[in-house]
Amino acid sequence: MDSDPIHLTRCDPAQNLARFYRLELAGDLFGGVQLLRQWGRLGSAGRIGRTWFASAEAAQASRDDWLRRKRARGYREGQKI
Repeated sequence: MDSDPIHLTRCDPAQNLARFYRLELAGDLFGGVQLLRQWGRLGSAGRIGRTWFASAEAAQASRDDWLRRKRARGYREGQKI
Protein backbone atom coordinates (compact mmCIF):
# COMPACT_ATOMS: atom_id res chain seq x y z
CA MET A 1 0.00 0.00 0.00
CA ASP A 2 1.89 3.02 -1.21
CA SER A 3 0.39 6.48 -1.54
CA ASP A 4 1.54 9.70 -3.08
CA PRO A 5 3.25 11.86 -0.47
CA ILE A 6 1.52 15.00 0.76
CA HIS A 7 3.89 17.99 0.81
CA LEU A 8 2.97 20.94 3.02
CA THR A 9 4.83 24.21 3.48
CA ARG A 10 4.50 27.17 5.82
CA CYS A 11 6.36 30.35 4.95
CA ASP A 12 6.29 33.79 6.57
CA PRO A 13 9.32 35.98 5.74
CA ALA A 14 8.36 38.51 8.45
CA GLN A 15 8.90 35.80 11.09
CA ASN A 16 11.81 34.11 9.26
CA LEU A 17 9.59 31.05 8.97
CA ALA A 18 10.17 28.56 6.13
CA ARG A 19 9.10 25.06 7.11
CA PHE A 20 7.92 21.87 5.43
CA TYR A 21 5.96 18.81 6.49
CA ARG A 22 5.60 15.62 4.45
CA LEU A 23 3.19 12.71 5.03
CA GLU A 24 3.34 9.38 3.21
CA LEU A 25 1.80 5.93 3.66
CA ALA A 26 3.88 2.90 2.72
CA GLY A 27 3.42 -0.84 3.11
CA ASP A 28 5.93 -2.87 5.07
CA LEU A 29 7.23 -6.40 4.59
CA PHE A 30 4.90 -7.87 7.20
CA GLY A 31 1.58 -6.73 5.69
CA GLY A 32 1.24 -3.65 7.87
CA VAL A 33 1.29 -0.01 6.90
CA GLN A 34 3.59 2.72 8.12
CA LEU A 35 3.00 6.44 8.23
CA LEU A 36 6.19 8.32 7.36
CA ARG A 37 6.40 11.92 8.56
CA GLN A 38 9.23 14.26 7.62
CA TRP A 39 9.49 17.84 8.86
CA GLY A 40 11.95 20.69 9.19
CA ARG A 41 13.20 23.93 7.70
CA LEU A 42 12.99 24.28 3.92
CA GLY A 43 16.35 23.39 2.40
CA SER A 44 17.29 20.98 5.18
CA ALA A 45 16.91 17.21 5.35
CA GLY A 46 14.66 17.59 8.37
CA ARG A 47 13.65 14.89 10.79
CA ILE A 48 11.78 11.65 10.08
CA GLY A 49 9.21 9.85 12.20
CA ARG A 50 7.65 6.47 11.45
CA THR A 51 4.54 4.93 12.99
CA TRP A 52 3.41 1.39 12.16
CA PHE A 53 -0.24 0.31 11.87
CA ALA A 54 -1.88 -3.08 11.43
CA SER A 55 -4.45 -1.77 8.93
CA ALA A 56 -4.51 0.72 6.09
CA GLU A 57 -7.64 2.33 7.54
CA ALA A 58 -5.91 3.14 10.83
CA ALA A 59 -2.88 4.55 9.01
CA GLN A 60 -5.06 6.72 6.77
CA ALA A 61 -7.01 8.00 9.77
CA SER A 62 -3.75 8.99 11.49
CA ARG A 63 -2.47 10.65 8.31
CA ASP A 64 -5.73 12.60 7.95
CA ASP A 65 -5.49 13.68 11.59
CA TRP A 66 -1.91 14.95 11.10
CA LEU A 67 -3.00 16.73 7.91
CA ARG A 68 -5.87 18.45 9.72
CA ARG A 69 -3.59 19.57 12.55
CA LYS A 70 -0.93 20.95 10.21
CA ARG A 71 -3.47 22.84 8.10
CA ALA A 72 -4.87 24.37 11.30
CA ARG A 73 -1.35 25.68 12.05
CA GLY A 74 -1.09 27.37 8.65
CA TYR A 75 0.60 24.72 6.48
CA ARG A 76 -0.60 24.57 2.88
CA GLU A 77 0.06 22.12 0.09
CA GLY A 78 3.11 23.41 -1.70
CA GLN A 79 6.33 22.58 -3.43
CA LYS A 80 8.03 19.24 -3.08
CA ILE A 81 11.15 19.17 -0.96
